[in-house]
Amino acid sequence: MTTTTPSLPAQPIKLYRMGISGHCHRVELFLSMLGLPYELIDIDLATGAHKKPEFLALNPFGQVPVIQDGDVTLADSNAILVYLATRYAPSASWLPNEALAAATVQRWLSVAAGPLAFGPAAARVIQLFKRPDSPDAAIARAHGLFQVMEQQLGQSTFLAGNAPTLADVANYSYIARAPEGNVSLQAYPRLRAWLARVEALPGFVPMVQMPVGLAA
Repeated sequence: MTTTTPSLPAQPIKLYRMGISGHCHRVELFLSMLGLPYELIDIDLATGAHKKPEFLALNPFGQVPVIQDGDVTLADSNAILVYLATRYAPSASWLPNEALAAATVQRWLSVAAGPLAFGPAAARVIQLFKRPDSPDAAIARAHGLFQVMEQQLGQSTFLAGNAPTLADVANYSYIARAPEGNVSLQAYPRLRAWLARVEALPGFVPMVQMPVGLAA
């Protein structure tokens, strides 16, 4: 039985993004890890570029990231990760085929869209944009999440097992920059070791660092 290696896209994949967004970084990170050609297109959210008709034609929700891969236009960072893994790395372990392994990865994608987004990501947004909201609830959610992750990483090398998967790609960015939201990682040695393992993977590209919060 022969297997066919997926071909590279004929043109670079366009990634519409905001550079300080962890949602956008996780897509750029995975594009780089897969060795796919891509073009970064910055969308100026501060001037409302994401609400203009030309961008709303790409994503009616007016959110980044969005990719264009030939005639495919796709929004939502986790959906984009699933698309890229399925389209360009179906034989790799990024998105397993076995039922339980696939469900385990999906669980962590849900974490990225829930506790991660409303915990460390939300705390960081408050600091980045100097919002008047209290960060206390978001910081508490972040520590609750990190405690669970610390326990999980005592059982496996990566979040969904002993090989990197989309679970790690989806959760890395906002955890790496959690100190920017005044969320310290000092109490989580396994989590910090996991960050280092992700950063050592081939094709890794760092997320921009901002001088706010504990990183100021």
